[in-house]
Amino acid sequence: MLFTDRRDAGRRLAAEPGLRRITDAVVLGLPRGGVPVAFEVAAELGAPLDVAVVRKLGVPYQPELAMGAIGEGGVRVLDERTLLLAGLGEWDVAAVERHERAELEQRVRRLRALRPRVALAGRTAVVVDDGVATGSTARAACRIARAQGAARVVVAVPVGPPEAVARLREVADDVVCSEQPPFFSAIGEWYADFSPTSESEVEELLERAARDRTAPPPRRPAAEERPHRASREPPPTAARG
Repeated sequence: MLFTDRRDAGRRLAAEPGLRRITDAVVLGLPRGGVPVAFEVAAELGAPLDVAVVRKLGVPYQPELAMGAIGEGGVRVLDERTLLLAGLGEWDVAAVERHERAELEQRVRRLRALRPRVALAGRTAVVVDDGVATGSTARAACRIARAQGAARVVVAVPVGPPEAVARLREVADDVVCSEQPPFFSAIGEWYADFSPTSESEVEELLERAARDRTAPPPRRPAAEERPHRASREPPPTAARG
């Protein structure tokens, strides 16, 4: 399956039975690319949309390959397998983390200044991204949701390799993944348009989602304004002489 773009991926993901049966969801998009996907999922579920702010820790000489992730609230997840294969130690991780932690805190301040966090206590947190490769950022988001009191955590992504999806089942109550190709190299190869999502688009989608949920229902016309139905009584017959 090739997704047209993130919005298309979100609409297809939202149709998955594993998501449609959730009735108490709060959808958490992972900025930035996960938010357009999450917007469509939240709209379909009729659920509030929020973010779980995370940052990937990329391998120094191959930044697109995640060796771990950090998240708001001091969350930190490392992929020991990637660290071993890349020959990296704690010093290497610390150097990358210092930079990414500063970026994360800046993003948290910007997003949380616009709107308060949606309460997760006792509800199902649906963590949504545009795909998983190693799954490090999704695992970090699961820990954030648990720390905020979510009763259940579900990870929902359009695409990811089977081994990464299997590892996510160790930290999430359920994982919904539309496509699990056995030969997987990068998330972007499964999209026709995988252009970067901007900060302004993230903010605009969050505002739209909040506005749509607070908008009053369409006004029904008052009784006197409603069109009169045609009478079903038969027309009078002429009097016979």
